[in-house]
Order: sequence, then structure tokens, then C-alpha cells
Amino acid sequence: MYQDNEHARTLALRDALLEKGVHTEAEFKSMEESFDRWSPANGAAVVAKSWVDPTFRQKLLADAKEATAEYSAISPFDWDLVALENTPNVHHVLVCTLCSCTYKPLIGQPPFWYKSLEYRARVVREPRAVLEEMGLSLPETTEIKVWDITAETGYIVVPQRPEGTEGWSEERLASMITKKCLTGTALPDPAGC
Repeated sequence: MYQDNEHARTLALRDALLEKGVHTEAEFKSMEESFDRWSPANGAAVVAKSWVDPTFRQKLLADAKEATAEYSAISPFDWDLVALENTPNVHHVLVCTLCSCTYKPLIGQPPFWYKSLEYRARVVREPRAVLEEMGLSLPETTEIKVWDITAETGYIVVPQRPEGTEGWSEERLASMITKKCLTGTALPDPAGC
């Protein structure tokens, strides 16, 4: 029932925007095609590329929006994009406290837990406890920084490359990077490849 109401509202909004000339059919078709290409596989490919190409890594950390646009065919949002590099001393975690946004071209649609009011409220106040509940225990010496996505700025977490993955192809490296890794709520798992 809820999905039917949501779908009906979406169609009504689309029809109103068309009627008022705000968007054209072609623009909606282009948007829908973009939505179909949004996936965490895009972010995983970008992270894997940064692990094997130091020049690309520098570009990504300096200007993530430009670097990803050069590397992939994914249409970026109009937002700024910031790549946050995890290190042994600092671990980054993403949240959108207002509406549960992610940088969808690279992370895809937000997972159910990311949209929950509990996650959105608690990760800001007690990130270590939330991460532990999600199965991620970090050393007490690791600082956890929580980044709140806004309507102007999106983020992608660049996890640390796991030891023992030297010589792996970009494709194999990308296969262990999940949506949770890209939001900082999990670490890449080489055993899962």
C-alpha cells in the first residue's frame, strides 16, 4: 500500500513538472537512465583504481568529482564530492541526518539501515557503539569522524587497502568493496573474494 501511494505521488509530481514545462520527457528519460547506472559497483571501481594508481588517488583526494568524472561514465550530481581516506589513525563514517542521502552515482540507493532514524541519530552521538553493533570494531586509538551529507556536498569513503591484496587486479579489488565500505560502516574483506 505504501509503495502504491509513493508511486502515485511520484507520478503526480512528474506530470506536474511536465505540465509546467520545468522538465521535458527527454530530460526525465535521461534522469531515469542515470538512475539505472547508479550503483556501489561504481564507487568500488573508483576505490580499487585509487589503490593501484597513486596518481589517480592524488586526484581523487584533491578533487573527487573531477577525478570520478574523468575515470567513469557515471554522470555526477551537481553536488561537490569529497573522498575521505581512511587511515590507521582516522576512520570516516557517512550519514545524512536530514533525509538519508548518499552520493548515489557512486554508492547507489541508501540501504534500509542508513535511512533509519536510529542510525541517523545515533551515529553522530556514539559512532563507535553503532559501528560495533554493525560488526565493525576499531581500535580505541582510531579516531572516528562522522560526515553529514548535505544538499551541496556528498562523500565517499576510501577504505584502507587490506594487507595481502598486492598484485590483485582492479576488478578483484573492487569485488570486496561493498556499499557499507563506501559509507565507512564496514571494512573490505579479502576473504569474501
